[in-house]
Amino acid sequence: MSSAHPTQADARLSRYDPMSRILYFDDFDDGINGWTTLVGNYEGSIETMTHSYARHTQPMLSQITHWDAGTHGAFDGTYALKIATRPVPGERNVAIKRVTFRKAARIRVETYFAFKPEANELRLSDRDVRSFGLLFDLQDGRERVMPHLRYLNALDGQRMNRWQYKRRSLPLRAIGGHNETVTHDHLSPQDWEDIPGAGQLLCYNEIPTKINWHYLRMDFDLQAMRWIDFQCNDQVFDASGVESIRMPAMPNLSCMLNLAFFCEPDTAKRAFLYLDSVVLSGEF
Repeated sequence: MSSAHPTQADARLSRYDPMSRILYFDDFDDGINGWTTLVGNYEGSIETMTHSYARHTQPMLSQITHWDAGTHGAFDGTYALKIATRPVPGERNVAIKRVTFRKAARIRVETYFAFKPEANELRLSDRDVRSFGLLFDLQDGRERVMPHLRYLNALDGQRMNRWQYKRRSLPLRAIGGHNETVTHDHLSPQDWEDIPGAGQLLCYNEIPTKINWHYLRMDFDLQAMRWIDFQCNDQVFDASGVESIRMPAMPNLSCMLNLAFFCEPDTAKRAFLYLDSVVLSGEF
């Protein structure tokens, strides 16, 4: 058996630093690869779904076409995954991939991303995206754990440029009359906290249609259910003291390893988060 590092098997992986086993490498030039909208829970009727979840829409494949210069394309190839919000301040959209794990080990997610508001004005618009980020939804035999990471770009028109996390969520709420389904809005605007020392100014180019790709990595220990660290471009941030949303394990979510990405606008424009590709690897 070859002991070659996985990046040697595929030239497209050479810009990533995966761990020893790759669970998935989703290059969106090859399709949508199982990514879908985050649908809220419901029972008996879809009308029982929490309003904020009901507003989510399906992610799509995009060539990143602009009105002034034509097709931008992805970091590598033609297509990126596009997560687009509605043009309502603070209204989010979320794309998720639902898998399970076979061993509680250290894991790593990596992506190249770009973010922009809809280019419907001839101005920079660098404060029109409120935030973007990612989260895991995990469960072992003891508890359900949800590490959330977001970059707060702007809030109410003011530049913020900082990374944040969540350790609290809105309370669980039962849906329907069979005591089988619950929900909670863990991405609600409340309870975001600054990660100490995690301020960062990202590249935002000079006109509303230019984008720049950024590298993002997050490491997490499934056995200890603890953050390790995360990296964006040239900055690495210690996250060993950062907490996650925690709750008792649920009966039907064993070995859950869901990954989601999200974005929010700060103004009445659509916000776009583009993912060139996503790699999830680990020491499985």
